[in-house]
Amino acid sequence: RAVPIPPSLIDALELVHDIRKKKRSRVKSKLLWEWSRVSAWRYVKEVMDQAGIGEGPHASPKGLRHGFGVEAVSKGIPLNILKKWLGHAQLSTTAIYADAVGEEEKTIASRMWS
Repeated sequence: RAVPIPPSLIDALELVHDIRKKKRSRVKSKLLWEWSRVSAWRYVKEVMDQAGIGEGPHASPKGLRHGFGVEAVSKGIPLNILKKWLGHAQLSTTAIYADAVGEEEKTIASRMWS
């Protein structure tokens, strides 16, 4: 899927990889990055196996990202900082991580009394 990126990033990629020239020439060129999506998934899966992350919905890049967001909220990271780290455009998107239940909710609530 397309991911919007700032013009400054395109400029930086242009300096290193000459992407605008390659796009104009329509000549099949070397990949911008050596990893494919499948290769990246293999590396992520290998790291999850080494970390002892078992099967389940959390055992995916999306699950890891969500777990990071919930853990950050549990550790008291302000939502505006987490918003920046996760690259969200709207604070309401980041606020989803603060809607914890179960053990995460207890952890967050315990900070109030410590």
